[in-house]
Amino acid sequence: MVTVRIVIALAASKDWELSQMDANNAFLQGDLFEEASRQWNIKLTDALIGAGYNQSSYDHSLFTKRAANDIVIVLVYVDDILITGSNEKLIEEAKATLHNKSKVNDLGQLGYFLGIELLRSQSGIVLNQKKYALELLADIGLSGSKPTTTPLEMNLKLTTVEYATHVGRSDDKQLTDIVSYQKLVGKLLYLTITRPDISFAVQVLSQFMQQPKLSHWNAALRLIRYIKGSPRQGILLKRGSHIGQLEAFCDSDWVACPNTRRSVTRFAAKLGDFLISWKSKKQ
Repeated sequence: MVTVRIVIALAASKDWELSQMDANNAFLQGDLFEEASRQWNIKLTDALIGAGYNQSSYDHSLFTKRAANDIVIVLVYVDDILITGSNEKLIEEAKATLHNKSKVNDLGQLGYFLGIELLRSQSGIVLNQKKYALELLADIGLSGSKPTTTPLEMNLKLTTVEYATHVGRSDDKQLTDIVSYQKLVGKLLYLTITRPDISFAVQVLSQFMQQPKLSHWNAALRLIRYIKGSPRQGILLKRGSHIGQLEAFCDSDWVACPNTRRSVTRFAAKLGDFLISWKSKKQ
């Protein structure tokens, strides 16, 4: 997703057109999904390279082509294709190349990509997952709940089953249905694509996937109520913003984990004025 953010950030900064295409019936047989996906991507890669596009060594899903001072960028993510560039003619040529070599549909201006909504205005491009967040609220049954103002309760220390047993605590019961907890945390992980504000909370909840307790479930529900208060929250990629050097910022909370006494590290990476990557993890 970092590459996707970088390409969209570049388009927002330069006010370039963003177009989307997808494969037409790329996968007809469910049992052959991985093989069909691989063959289709090989075919598409060969078509682009044969048309003079350069494949990125950093990310093989990224292709670029230059003509004088102009550039066109093609990003392929399984059967979804994003196209942008500084020259409208080069963009149309890229579409023609894909049409000639593969069965693809032109979806026009980019509005949704991988479940992410893109809203364009004079200020730039906003990336959010409002539709996904509202569906998550409905699935959990918290659409009518009262929102909270913070992702986690202040000074909350969630512990493992082993830790609770060691200190003699028995008031926090272990969940019998761990699958529901695992599915919920998995959905929250996908929401962190455009929500760095919940990244730390989701990282904390993901530590207890194997043996979740009632306290973990309640903390996850609180996070859902926090999301309810701002389902449209996302990332603004400002028009005309500077794209310069790559900068990274990090912080570490020494021996913060009560279960393992390991440190918790957080980092954020910016490309010029654009936030492109973030994460929280235990060291």
